[in-house]
Amino acid sequence: MTKDQETTVTGATVWLTGLPSAGKTTLAHALAEKLRAEGRRVEVLDGDEIREFLSAGLGFTREDRHTNVQRIGYVAELLARNGVLALAPVIAPYADSREAVRKRHQSEGTAYLEVHVATPVEVCSVRDVKGLYAKQAAGEISGLTGVDDPYEAPADPDLRIESHTQSVEESAAALYALLTERGLA
Repeated sequence: MTKDQETTVTGATVWLTGLPSAGKTTLAHALAEKLRAEGRRVEVLDGDEIREFLSAGLGFTREDRHTNVQRIGYVAELLARNGVLALAPVIAPYADSREAVRKRHQSEGTAYLEVHVATPVEVCSVRDVKGLYAKQAAGEISGLTGVDDPYEAPADPDLRIESHTQSVEESAAALYALLTERGLA
């Protein structure tokens, strides 16, 4: 990509929402790898890393979760406004929090796509990447999104991916196709 092409590249935020262990981060990294190979500027704003570095000290109350989502949304919008494709694999369990991020992007004229990684809780609990479902079942933790804390699935996402019925490569290809269709790839 030449310097002139780089300045005309449109940034965007792709918000990947879903339950813990749904495949959001895996999908984001697979897509990022493909896009970087094509010369795109891409950042993955991993929800766990953001909690550690940008939202340290926040808990998991509804208010704290909202604050965390708004912080991630703010950073994503800044990156997107500057030509970066920001991939945000973040649970973001509440529809109103995600809608506030969408509205922020709209008010700034920045592209925003919501992708629901719609993996059933039964599949997520088997994957249990971080051992959260096992800890919840053992009574060691409470407030697990989708189990004993709410998850409000998007009613009308830009794309719904059922990661339990397709490979990571197929999921990344579907998301890449959407980006291409919208002129963002």
